[in-house]
Amino acid sequence: MNMDDVRDRGLVLLGCGKMGSAMLAGGLKGGLPAGSVWVTDPYPSDWLTAQGVHLNEALPPSPAIVLIAVKPQMMTEALPGIAALGGGATLFLSVAAGTTIATYEAVLGAGTPIVRAMPNTPAAIAKGITAITGNAKASEAHLRLAGALLSAVGQVVRLEGEHQMDAVTAVSGSGPAYVFHLIETLAAAGEAEGLPGPLALQLARATVAGAGALAEAAEEEPGQLRVNVTSPGGTTAAALNVLMDEARGFPALLKEAVHAAAERGRELGK
Repeated sequence: MNMDDVRDRGLVLLGCGKMGSAMLAGGLKGGLPAGSVWVTDPYPSDWLTAQGVHLNEALPPSPAIVLIAVKPQMMTEALPGIAALGGGATLFLSVAAGTTIATYEAVLGAGTPIVRAMPNTPAAIAKGITAITGNAKASEAHLRLAGALLSAVGQVVRLEGEHQMDAVTAVSGSGPAYVFHLIETLAAAGEAEGLPGPLALQLARATVAGAGALAEAAEEEPGQLRVNVTSPGGTTAAALNVLMDEARGFPALLKEAVHAAAERGRELGK
């Protein structure tokens, strides 16, 4: 199964909010014809309406792939409509948070190839990272096809299995919010030291974005990059004495935060 199959047999997109739109835009840009795409969405955006895809029409009988991008709370409504496509010929790729492979197998049948993916919001600007894992019926070709579709919105990594998904959710799925909060609080701290609010925010935003880009581009590990900018007894060292405190700094705080998110994911998955 490959992109030619998708062109010939069609891609069905169930839900086309931010994540669905980002993936669709990536696919169309990558050469997928609009005529090969069927989208089911009760509230299509103006952008979606203008793309020339089949919108809220009867679905093709045997699409190559069904991409499930509805909000988790809409899942019970959305799934019965595609249950008939289960059974093996069609790959189901889910980017819906918290919905387990077992939930899909219960509706679509255990003979259905299913790949579960956890993308994150930077996918909207093609800077995402998505972790994928498949069920027993998902072949190497299925995983490659899922990876090809998802690579339109950023990096793709494969997991050993679904048991790692809650940890991934806690690190990269929810992680952008932690970074946004870091920008917020760094700006507020700058303001407390006497900078005007807008300037403090501009400095914090550009610093976090720039450091992230450097961490990704550099060959050194983040720990080494930190050492490189820390002169003994200097200003950075004074700040890091606070942030790296094992009891109350980042080590304790982030471990606790990521654990709380992973635990919540496990509860929601039950």
